[in-house]
Amino acid sequence: MIARAKPKAAERRGAVRQAINRRAQYFPVAGALPRDCLVVDLSETGARLFTETPLPDVFVLVVSGDARPVERECRVVWRLGGEAGVVFTRRRG
Repeated sequence: MIARAKPKAAERRGAVRQAINRRAQYFPVAGALPRDCLVVDLSETGARLFTETPLPDVFVLVVSGDARPVERECRVVWRLGGEAGVVFTRRRG
């Protein structure tokens, strides 16, 4: 019997994500102190995050990079342990 490769699951994202593994911060509510997280992968429309603290359903994510930091309003679309998938709802700044 010949083994056949399983077909890949259909990609449901609108944009390709790139693995970045970059430290970031999120603000659970306006005026709150930031909390640390790790951006595992990132696209124009969303990201996968890892955090040791519970993420609220909506928050502001700040990702520092080579240029000025990028701020995005986020909404959680899935959770699994310390990981969460988020969709960007609006760009800030």
